[in-house]
Amino acid sequence: DTTVQNFENVWIDYFDLNTDYGELKRRFSENETLSKACSFAGGIRILRQDSWEALSSFIISQNNNIPRIKGIIGRLCEHYSGYPSAEDMADETIDSLAYLRSGFRAKYLVDAIEKVLSGEIDYQKIKEMPLDDARNELMKIKGVGPKVADCTLLFGFYKTDAFPKDVWVKRVLAQWYPNGLPSCVKGVEGIAQQYLFHYIRNTQK
Repeated sequence: DTTVQNFENVWIDYFDLNTDYGELKRRFSENETLSKACSFAGGIRILRQDSWEALSSFIISQNNNIPRIKGIIGRLCEHYSGYPSAEDMADETIDSLAYLRSGFRAKYLVDAIEKVLSGEIDYQKIKEMPLDDARNELMKIKGVGPKVADCTLLFGFYKTDAFPKDVWVKRVLAQWYPNGLPSCVKGVEGIAQQYLFHYIRNTQK
Protein backbone atom coordinates (compact mmCIF):
# COMPACT_ATOMS: atom_id res chain seq x y z
CA ASP A 1 0.00 0.00 0.00
CA THR A 2 1.18 3.52 -0.76
CA THR A 3 0.71 5.89 2.17
CA VAL A 4 0.78 9.67 1.72
CA GLN A 5 4.15 9.73 3.49
CA ASN A 6 5.50 6.97 1.23
CA PHE A 7 4.21 8.81 -1.85
CA GLU A 8 5.84 12.08 -0.76
CA ASN A 9 9.15 10.53 0.35
CA VAL A 10 9.65 8.01 -2.46
CA TRP A 11 7.36 8.20 -5.47
CA ILE A 12 7.24 11.97 -6.10
CA ASP A 13 11.00 11.95 -6.59
CA TYR A 14 11.19 8.58 -8.41
CA PHE A 15 8.59 9.54 -11.01
CA ASP A 16 9.98 13.10 -11.27
CA LEU A 17 6.56 14.52 -10.39
CA ASN A 18 7.93 17.95 -9.41
CA THR A 19 9.09 18.61 -12.98
CA ASP A 20 6.60 20.42 -15.23
CA TYR A 21 6.49 18.08 -18.21
CA GLY A 22 3.65 20.12 -19.73
CA GLU A 23 6.00 23.09 -19.98
CA LEU A 24 8.81 20.89 -21.37
CA LYS A 25 6.50 19.51 -24.06
CA ARG A 26 5.38 23.05 -24.91
CA ARG A 27 9.05 23.98 -25.35
CA PHE A 28 9.84 20.88 -27.39
CA SER A 29 6.85 21.47 -29.66
CA GLU A 30 8.64 24.48 -31.15
CA ASN A 31 10.38 21.80 -33.21
CA GLU A 32 8.28 19.87 -35.74
CA THR A 33 9.76 16.40 -35.14
CA LEU A 34 9.74 16.76 -31.36
CA SER A 35 6.17 18.04 -31.51
CA LYS A 36 5.16 14.79 -33.25
CA ALA A 37 7.18 12.74 -30.76
CA CYS A 38 5.51 14.44 -27.77
CA SER A 39 2.04 13.91 -29.29
CA PHE A 40 2.88 10.25 -29.96
CA ALA A 41 3.73 9.44 -26.33
CA GLY A 42 2.89 12.34 -24.06
CA GLY A 43 3.16 10.37 -20.82
CA ILE A 44 6.90 9.66 -20.94
CA ARG A 45 8.87 10.66 -17.84
CA ILE A 46 12.42 10.21 -16.59
CA LEU A 47 12.68 7.79 -13.67
CA ARG A 48 15.07 9.05 -11.00
CA GLN A 49 16.76 5.78 -10.15
CA ASP A 50 19.23 4.89 -7.44
CA SER A 51 22.76 5.64 -8.73
CA TRP A 52 24.13 2.13 -8.17
CA GLU A 53 21.05 0.42 -9.58
CA ALA A 54 21.28 2.54 -12.73
CA LEU A 55 25.03 2.01 -13.14
CA SER A 56 24.96 -1.74 -12.56
CA SER A 57 21.84 -2.41 -14.62
CA PHE A 58 23.19 -0.42 -17.59
CA ILE A 59 26.46 -2.39 -17.36
CA ILE A 60 24.35 -5.56 -17.52
CA SER A 61 22.31 -4.21 -20.44
CA GLN A 62 25.17 -3.41 -22.81
CA ASN A 63 25.25 -5.43 -26.05
CA ASN A 64 22.32 -7.42 -24.70
CA ASN A 65 18.66 -8.00 -25.53
CA ILE A 66 15.72 -7.28 -23.23
CA PRO A 67 14.78 -10.91 -22.36
CA ARG A 68 18.40 -11.65 -21.36
CA ILE A 69 18.70 -8.41 -19.39
CA LYS A 70 15.49 -9.26 -17.50
CA GLY A 71 16.84 -12.75 -16.81
CA ILE A 72 20.16 -11.50 -15.41
CA ILE A 73 18.54 -8.81 -13.24
CA GLY A 74 15.87 -11.30 -12.13
CA ARG A 75 18.56 -13.76 -10.98
CA LEU A 76 20.43 -10.96 -9.19
CA CYS A 77 17.31 -9.81 -7.31
CA GLU A 78 16.33 -13.39 -6.46
CA HIS A 79 19.80 -14.07 -5.06
CA TYR A 80 19.67 -10.97 -2.84
CA SER A 81 15.90 -10.85 -2.20
CA GLY A 82 15.74 -7.44 -3.90
CA TYR A 83 18.11 -5.22 -5.86
CA PRO A 84 21.47 -5.27 -4.01
CA SER A 85 23.58 -2.23 -3.18
CA ALA A 86 27.28 -2.12 -4.07
CA GLU A 87 27.93 -2.77 -0.35
CA ASP A 88 25.77 -5.91 -0.49
CA MET A 89 27.90 -7.10 -3.42
CA ALA A 90 31.26 -6.29 -1.79
CA ASP A 91 32.50 -9.90 -1.76
CA GLU A 92 31.44 -10.81 -5.30
CA THR A 93 34.07 -12.05 -7.77
CA ILE A 94 33.83 -12.98 -11.42
CA ASP A 95 33.48 -16.64 -10.35
CA SER A 96 30.89 -15.98 -7.66
CA LEU A 97 28.73 -14.10 -10.20
CA ALA A 98 28.56 -17.15 -12.48
CA TYR A 99 24.94 -17.72 -11.37
CA LEU A 100 23.95 -14.51 -13.21
CA ARG A 101 25.05 -15.99 -16.57
CA SER A 102 26.03 -12.44 -17.57
CA GLY A 103 29.11 -13.38 -19.63
CA PHE A 104 31.83 -10.75 -20.03
CA ARG A 105 29.75 -8.24 -18.04
CA ALA A 106 30.64 -9.95 -14.71
CA LYS A 107 34.18 -8.53 -14.76
CA TYR A 108 32.78 -5.05 -15.40
CA LEU A 109 30.36 -5.39 -12.47
CA VAL A 110 33.19 -6.49 -10.17
CA ASP A 111 35.30 -3.50 -11.26
CA ALA A 112 32.35 -1.14 -10.69
CA ILE A 113 31.77 -2.57 -7.19
CA GLU A 114 35.46 -2.11 -6.31
CA LYS A 115 35.64 1.46 -7.61
CA VAL A 116 32.41 2.54 -5.89
CA LEU A 117 33.34 0.98 -2.54
CA SER A 118 36.89 2.39 -2.60
CA GLY A 119 35.48 5.88 -3.21
CA GLU A 120 37.27 6.21 -6.54
CA ILE A 121 33.80 6.63 -8.03
CA ASP A 122 32.21 9.23 -5.76
CA TYR A 123 28.48 9.78 -6.40
CA GLN A 124 28.41 13.20 -4.77
CA LYS A 125 31.31 14.50 -6.87
CA ILE A 126 29.73 13.10 -10.04
CA LYS A 127 26.44 14.86 -9.22
CA GLU A 128 28.30 18.17 -8.93
CA MET A 129 30.50 17.75 -12.02
CA PRO A 130 29.76 19.16 -15.48
CA LEU A 131 28.47 16.49 -17.87
CA ASP A 132 31.73 15.79 -19.75
CA ASP A 133 33.72 15.40 -16.54
CA ALA A 134 31.04 13.17 -15.00
CA ARG A 135 31.03 10.97 -18.12
CA ASN A 136 34.83 10.63 -18.02
CA GLU A 137 34.64 9.76 -14.34
CA LEU A 138 32.21 6.86 -14.94
CA MET A 139 34.27 5.70 -17.91
CA LYS A 140 37.11 4.88 -15.49
CA ILE A 141 35.08 1.71 -14.80
CA LYS A 142 36.08 -1.15 -17.10
CA GLY A 143 33.55 -1.70 -19.84
CA VAL A 144 31.71 1.60 -19.31
CA GLY A 145 31.66 3.54 -22.58
CA PRO A 146 29.91 6.81 -23.46
CA LYS A 147 26.44 5.25 -23.90
CA VAL A 148 26.39 3.36 -20.57
CA ALA A 149 27.84 6.45 -18.85
CA ASP A 150 25.22 8.78 -20.36
CA CYS A 151 22.35 6.40 -19.50
CA THR A 152 23.64 6.18 -15.92
CA LEU A 153 24.01 9.97 -15.67
CA LEU A 154 20.51 10.58 -17.02
CA PHE A 155 18.64 8.04 -14.89
CA GLY A 156 20.95 7.52 -11.90
CA PHE A 157 22.19 11.09 -11.38
CA TYR A 158 19.36 13.08 -13.01
CA LYS A 159 21.73 14.89 -15.35
CA THR A 160 19.05 15.86 -17.84
CA ASP A 161 21.61 17.20 -20.32
CA ALA A 162 23.02 13.67 -20.81
CA PHE A 163 21.99 12.40 -24.24
CA PRO A 164 22.54 8.64 -24.63
CA LYS A 165 23.01 7.58 -28.25
CA ASP A 166 22.04 4.08 -29.35
CA VAL A 167 21.35 2.92 -32.90
CA TRP A 168 17.83 4.43 -32.84
CA VAL A 169 18.93 7.82 -31.53
CA LYS A 170 21.77 7.94 -34.06
CA ARG A 171 19.10 7.38 -36.73
CA VAL A 172 17.06 10.28 -35.28
CA LEU A 173 20.12 12.55 -35.44
CA ALA A 174 21.02 11.54 -38.99
CA GLN A 175 17.44 11.89 -40.27
CA TRP A 176 16.19 15.00 -38.49
CA TYR A 177 19.10 16.75 -36.78
CA PRO A 178 22.21 16.40 -38.96
CA ASN A 179 23.34 19.85 -37.76
CA GLY A 180 22.68 19.17 -34.08
CA LEU A 181 19.72 19.32 -31.72
CA PRO A 182 17.41 22.35 -31.69
CA SER A 183 17.96 25.05 -29.08
CA CYS A 184 14.58 24.32 -27.41
CA VAL A 185 16.06 21.19 -25.77
CA LYS A 186 19.08 22.87 -24.18
CA GLY A 187 19.72 21.53 -20.67
CA VAL A 188 17.07 18.81 -21.00
CA GLU A 189 18.46 16.92 -24.00
CA GLY A 190 18.06 13.62 -22.15
CA ILE A 191 14.33 14.15 -21.60
CA ALA A 192 13.86 15.09 -25.28
CA GLN A 193 15.82 11.95 -26.18
CA GLN A 194 13.22 9.77 -24.48
CA TYR A 195 10.39 11.16 -26.62
CA LEU A 196 12.46 10.89 -29.81
CA PHE A 197 13.68 7.36 -29.02
CA HIS A 198 10.17 6.05 -28.38
CA TYR A 199 8.77 7.84 -31.42
CA ILE A 200 11.27 6.54 -33.98
CA ARG A 201 11.33 3.04 -32.48
CA ASN A 202 7.60 2.66 -32.79
CA THR A 203 6.95 4.46 -36.07
CA GLN A 204 9.90 3.29 -38.18
CA LYS A 205 10.17 -0.45 -37.67
